[in-house]
Amino acid sequence: MQCSRSTSLAKTLRGACRSPSHPARRYASRAIATPALQQQCSAGQSHRPIYQHASTIRPRQHTHPLIQVRHASSSSSEPLQKTPLYDLHLAHGAKMVPFGGFYMPVQYASLSVSQSHLFTREHASLFDVSHMVQRLFSGPGAAQFLQRITPSGVESLAEHRSTLSCLLQSDGSGGIVDDTIVTRLKEGKFYVVTNAACRDKDNAYLETEMAKWNQEAGHEHLQVKEERLDGQGLVALQGPESEGILAQVLADESTLHLKKLLFGQSAYAKLKLRGMQLSSPVLISRGGYTGEDGFEISIPGDETVDVTEALLAAGPEKVQLAGLGARDSLRLEAGMCLYGHDLDDSTTPVEAGLSWIIPKERRSVDAGFYGADVIAKQLVAKSKGGTGVERRRVGLIVEGAPAREGAEIVSRAEEGKEPVKLGIVTSGCPSPSLSKNISMGYIRDGFHKAGTEVDVLVRGRPRKAVVAKMPFVPTRYWKGEA
Repeated sequence: MQCSRSTSLAKTLRGACRSPSHPARRYASRAIATPALQQQCSAGQSHRPIYQHASTIRPRQHTHPLIQVRHASSSSSEPLQKTPLYDLHLAHGAKMVPFGGFYMPVQYASLSVSQSHLFTREHASLFDVSHMVQRLFSGPGAAQFLQRITPSGVESLAEHRSTLSCLLQSDGSGGIVDDTIVTRLKEGKFYVVTNAACRDKDNAYLETEMAKWNQEAGHEHLQVKEERLDGQGLVALQGPESEGILAQVLADESTLHLKKLLFGQSAYAKLKLRGMQLSSPVLISRGGYTGEDGFEISIPGDETVDVTEALLAAGPEKVQLAGLGARDSLRLEAGMCLYGHDLDDSTTPVEAGLSWIIPKERRSVDAGFYGADVIAKQLVAKSKGGTGVERRRVGLIVEGAPAREGAEIVSRAEEGKEPVKLGIVTSGCPSPSLSKNISMGYIRDGFHKAGTEVDVLVRGRPRKAVVAKMPFVPTRYWKGEA
């Protein structure tokens, strides 16, 4: 999901995402002698770092009478914020970079980005995603409101069920304002997560749309309220060992059977912290941004460090902290979009290969969501009376140097023929899992089938590429016993 990156982070990821420079087996459980830990040891103190909670809570005026903001949110004009785990990141040797208005870890001293990537695929990694915007929409009109601004079947979601979705432009173009996850917590209450770097844009969009909804005739008894959970922690535990790690800290396994919590489902539970204490109820959602089995856990800000330390107590041979570098290459292998790169205001869900988020009952021109007329027609091929699309999002396997964002996709060079521009790359990096260069981009309809041979211009030189199915590596979401 994330919105556009800062220039400095893009450069950092470009360097961090290079081919592995060390054998994968070397990512063992090394102690990290950060300055903070060295100072503790020299003073004869405990080896356990002492953290200060980094979030500074500063109440501000509500921006709208029906929008409750718990703590101050960021904007592009404000100083970078810190997540509740900021000090923990520093104690673990994190390299911090600006991202989405926050200081965020791009990698840690213990592992290179490629090693961290492979460790996630084989064991488990813990990602701080507290920079994401967590929201609650409530009220008798909440489901209908969300069905207007997204193409998803929100009204038909069962309790504690989630769906990937997208906020749609109100101008009817079908363009994507942001991608999002929508979860029904109970009747009339929804948990919605949007991208950090789209915070200001999304806030303005949602405030406008909610005010419009609440003021419409006939909506007197269909009012909607929003609560932004600024300062709330959010961590993503990802990888094949995630379930076992989380099971060890569940306060009462009899109330939540993780084997029965499937991909796209969620539940509240308390976790065991160090010192025999219990956390407040946290929201545990099965899913993530890596293609692996895993969980995203929403935590009260002042308990985020304690919950994170409880999960890390499983040991470095099972779980390690991971940063934005590994998260980016993992999501690309999983074929997942990054907003501001693979998605933007001019891209429709159909062009982006996200038609599957639109249920059958909402595929008509009168479905009632923004852009339904455009999107419904795009869902039908020209040969069958629809408009189809002119471009499609595809995966690419590229020979030679990796093809990154902005590289042109052209027809394969033939003697006597000038190459024709077919599209553009939107994301790309070396794949640690495949030891190949992978990319994602948009290509002219008709050239989108797997196996189609094209060229990609990397630094002005044509590189052979082949259109590939996504995900590039098999996903391992937990959907129950086979």
